[in-house]
Amino acid sequence: MKRIAVIIPVAESEDSQVVLNSAQKITVLDYPNLIAKIVYAVDVNSENDKRIKLLKKEGVEVFSRQRRAKRAGAINDALIYLADFNPDYVALFDVDSKPARNFITRCVDALENDTRAYIASSRRYISNSMNLVSRTIQAEYYVLNFLLKISAFKQFNGLIGVLRDDLLYKHKLNEDAIAEDAEYATRMHAGGYKAILVPTTTIYEQSPVRWRDLFSQRKRWYYGGLQLWKYWDDVKRSNNKKFICSWVMALTMTYCIIVFLPFVIVSPFIILLYSKSSKISPSVSAGLVLYILALQYAAIAAIFNFIIGRSVEWQSMKRVVE
Repeated sequence: MKRIAVIIPVAESEDSQVVLNSAQKITVLDYPNLIAKIVYAVDVNSENDKRIKLLKKEGVEVFSRQRRAKRAGAINDALIYLADFNPDYVALFDVDSKPARNFITRCVDALENDTRAYIASSRRYISNSMNLVSRTIQAEYYVLNFLLKISAFKQFNGLIGVLRDDLLYKHKLNEDAIAEDAEYATRMHAGGYKAILVPTTTIYEQSPVRWRDLFSQRKRWYYGGLQLWKYWDDVKRSNNKKFICSWVMALTMTYCIIVFLPFVIVSPFIILLYSKSSKISPSVSAGLVLYILALQYAAIAAIFNFIIGRSVEWQSMKRVVE
């Protein structure tokens, strides 16, 4: 019987109720015909971190550690912790991830049917559509889901999904990369592997609910994207024209997002088309204007920091207890 390890990194700043809600959602996923081990890699925030006790009561394993190399370090450390378990697949989630019950089984089936795939995941949706910021990002996700479908460079943010264990152990996450997920995806695609978008399952996650959190998040993503150009020679050597084109577009067009501002005027119709919803708030168009301006500012700030050699620090994001 195949084995799957489920890893959820937990930062020091994550609220105990958010972490508890995560465990309650992950433990009810379907694991038929799989031996599963769920591990929370917790960056402890005190000697008596109560989140550890809460997690253990939910029947999951807890790997506690002092913060090192942020999320990439947590995942790499968890892989070492799981060495004796010797999984065939590794599922990665964040504490705000809300996968459908069949998420793991459908993703494992997809990987079983394609030996050249290193990850399988699904479309993303927002679970905390509560204000202008999150509703605007919800609209953004409809576009991102469309791009995931047509792009030859499928980059699932956070590497949220099910990954092939042997490749993850061999090509571990780069702990020096600002955007370790995009960095890993670039290395895998350049090496001839691919990512699978599974249409028969879904996953929800929280978006930023404050403009400053959105700016901080995207500035980090933009900075991480600039680091990826060091793989340009590897990307070219892949000789995969569709991948090369998608990769270059992802690392160029997103940095001049201001050019898309005129399209905001038709955004309600685009949202209506992809959301299949009959109720579109007029405020979303205003939100998209602010969103484009915020992202353009974040891109400029990231480029400036990159040029002068100043790194971008990870900052905690406000969560909503659902």
